[in-house]
This record gives sequence, structure tokens and C-alpha cells, in this order.
Amino acid sequence: MIDWILRTSLRHRVFVVAAAVLLTVLGTYRLGQMRVDVFPDLSAPRVTIVTEATGLAPTEVEQLITFPLETAVNGVAGTRRVRSASAAGISIVWVEFDWDTPGPLARQRVMERLQEAAAGLPPEADAPVLAPPSSVMGEIAFVALSSDDLDPMELRRIAERDVRRRLLAVHGVSQVVALGGFERQYQVILDPERLSRFDLTGAQVADAIEAGSANAPGGYIIEAGQESVVRVLGRASTEGEIGEIWIASRAGVPVRVQDVAEVRVGPAVRRGTGSYNGRPAIVLSIVRQPSADTLTTTALVDEALDELEPDLTARGVRLDRDLFRQSEFIETAVDNLLDVLRDGALLVAFILILFLWHPGATLVSVLALPLSLLSATLALDAFGLSLDTMTLGGLAIAIGELVDDAIIDV
Repeated sequence: MIDWILRTSLRHRVFVVAAAVLLTVLGTYRLGQMRVDVFPDLSAPRVTIVTEATGLAPTEVEQLITFPLETAVNGVAGTRRVRSASAAGISIVWVEFDWDTPGPLARQRVMERLQEAAAGLPPEADAPVLAPPSSVMGEIAFVALSSDDLDPMELRRIAERDVRRRLLAVHGVSQVVALGGFERQYQVILDPERLSRFDLTGAQVADAIEAGSANAPGGYIIEAGQESVVRVLGRASTEGEIGEIWIASRAGVPVRVQDVAEVRVGPAVRRGTGSYNGRPAIVLSIVRQPSADTLTTTALVDEALDELEPDLTARGVRLDRDLFRQSEFIETAVDNLLDVLRDGALLVAFILILFLWHPGATLVSVLALPLSLLSATLALDAFGLSLDTMTLGGLAIAIGELVDDAIIDV
């Protein structure tokens, strides 16, 4: 069989050379189009349900929120496993589907069940939401923001308002999670004595703020053939406006929020912290979409950070990107493969020239190495596989076998 292949190849030299050139061009083109990652995507289609319930204990969260949601999604078609976690004020339910279930279809099925289950949740619970789609190895980078001049609350505001919003607009980014600092919020500190004096409760104050801080439509006014929109602007946006909200009347005198409480801007209760090089910092975790290429997405993230960095520096904010970068592992694996390919080609060339003194045989053996690798990448691409540390490691090991065969066959 081998003799027939050799004779046929020698009789059709032009065809063999043309096939090799075509294989080289096609393999090189497809190699640049293949998705590159750290590990192959081994995660089954999964939908994450997040429900916040401020003030509820873990036991109450599990009984009143987690269990009803688990019961609702257990019967979804294609469900493989349902897991959950309950903590103070938050419930997380993971619904895993069969491998052949499309991601959008899985999210649609879960959302249909959530609409039914949400009606039975306690009033303290927010509406359940679906977390953005992500994979097990979705975190591609950590970015740290720190400052010597800004307080943690202002630094967190910059991270959330400016940096996070810009990164979420990057193609391939699924989610950006901020850790550290303090979230800015309006706080209403009630005075029990003044509440008692006006015969009010904390619930009445909360209801008044919720009802009195909202915009409302007022319909339309048609005058002289011109239609105008009427709006009632009542949404409070400053401490003073919140303090002016009416609660009730006592002896014909209006009682406002500022009469029974102190309104101020302050930090929310801290949930987690962040640091960089032993100093407080805001750490942003950047998560890619399941189908996004890690190297391409990381490059786009770097471009976005390059745009933001001059403005951040002018405001006294330092931007550090070397906390964690998944792309570094991929680049190291690719560099290792190129080093092995280079060393193998040099070894084959040296041994064949040393013992055979035949440049033609040496050239054919050396060219067999990249052609074999390009053929392997075409096979990987045909089966929908990605280039990752596992496949690159396998190719690096295969080069050793190729070197051995090239020397022995010649």
C-alpha cells in the first residue's frame, strides 16, 4: 500500500505539490478563524436564576423563595439537574439542561415557569431575574481601580458608572462584576422620638417616600390644534427633595420626611471587599460570553480600557490590568507549541544533513511537520473544536512522534 502511494505521488508530482499548497493556504486561513481558549467548553447549557430579598434570613430565603422556584423549574423539558444556594437576602438557582439543548431555548423555558412562580413569592422578594449567560471558564480578566485621593464610595461610583458600562458594551463581554468599595445610596435615618410625637411609623415613612418620589403621566392637552404632553415630575434626586416629601398632616400642618428623619448620602452595607497589592481597590471581574473567543475579547477589552485610562488618570484613579489574564495562559501554550515545532524542525534537519547529506530529503521531512499540524487543525475545525491548552499540548506531543517518523522513514 505504501509503495503504491509513493509511486502514485511520484507520477503526479504537480498534483501533490498543488495539494500541499492548497492544504497550507486553507489550513493557515482556518487557523486564524478558530476560537482559542484555555480549556474546551465542558459546561452543559445552564440557566442561573437570581432573586434578591433584602432582610430575609437564609432559612426564610430557602423556604419562601428557593424551594418554590426549584419546584417550578424541575419539570422544564430537557432539565438534567437543578441546584441552589440560599444566603441572607439572596437566592440562586442553577438549572442545567441536556447537552443538545440550545441556550436561548433553555432560557425561554425557564422564563415561562418563572412568570408563574413569581406570583407566589413573598412581598419582600424582588422579581426573579436570569443572570447573563456565561461558561465555567468565563472569567477572562480582573481589573483593579485604586486611588490615593478619592474615597471608596466615589471610586466605586466611577467603577460602576464609567468603567463597567463601557466594558459591558464590548463585543463578547457577558457580565462585569464589581467588588470592593462602598455603593452610594440615599439613607433616611428615622428619629423614634419625632416619629412618636407625630404618631407615625417607619412603614408609613417608607410608603410615603415610595409614593412621593415618582414621575407620572398627565395625559395630553390640545390647544390651538397643537397637542402637548403633560408630565408630573415628582421623582426625588437629591437629599433635599427627599426631605420635602409629604407623609401626613397633623393639626392641619404637613409632616415631611425631614421632620422625622435625617436624609443623607452614605455607603450601603458592604458585601465583600477588594484589594490590590495590599491596598483597598475596586476589582472588576470581566466575564465573556460562552461563544466568544478569549483572545479577541481580551483585545477588545484592552482597547476599551485604553480609551478610559487617560480620563481615569486625570481624576486620580490608577488602572491595573495584571491581576489575572486568561489570555496569558493561551499565549504561553501557543508559544510552547511554536518552540517545539521550531526545535523539532531544526533537529530533523540537523540529523538528516549530518547522516545523509541529502538536501532534498531534509526539506521534505522538515515540511512534513507544519503540513501535519495544519491538517490536524483542519480536522479540529471540522469537528467544531477549539484551540486550547489541551489540544495544543496534544499537538506538541504529536510533533515528537512526527520527528521520530521523519528521521526513521528517511
